[in-house]
Amino acid sequence: MPSSDLGRILVAIGVVILVAGLILMLWPRLPLPGRLPGDLSFHRNGLQVFIPIGTAVVLSIILTVVINVIIRIFR
Repeated sequence: MPSSDLGRILVAIGVVILVAGLILMLWPRLPLPGRLPGDLSFHRNGLQVFIPIGTAVVLSIILTVVINVIIRIFR
C-alpha cells in the first residue's frame, strides 16, 4: 500500500472522529429528529400520522456532503 493511500485513509478516519466528536458535543442543543420545522404531524380520532419532511431534507443534505467529502478524499 503506497504511503499516499495510507495518508488518505488516516485523514478520512480523522474526519470521521472529528464529526463524531462535534455531534456528541452539540447533541443536547440539536433539535431531535421529528421536531424540526417542516415535520408534519396530524392527530384525529385515535389516528396519528407523522410525515418527517424537514428531517428528510436535513438528513439528505448531511449525507450528500459526507459522501462527496469521502469521494473527493479517495480520488
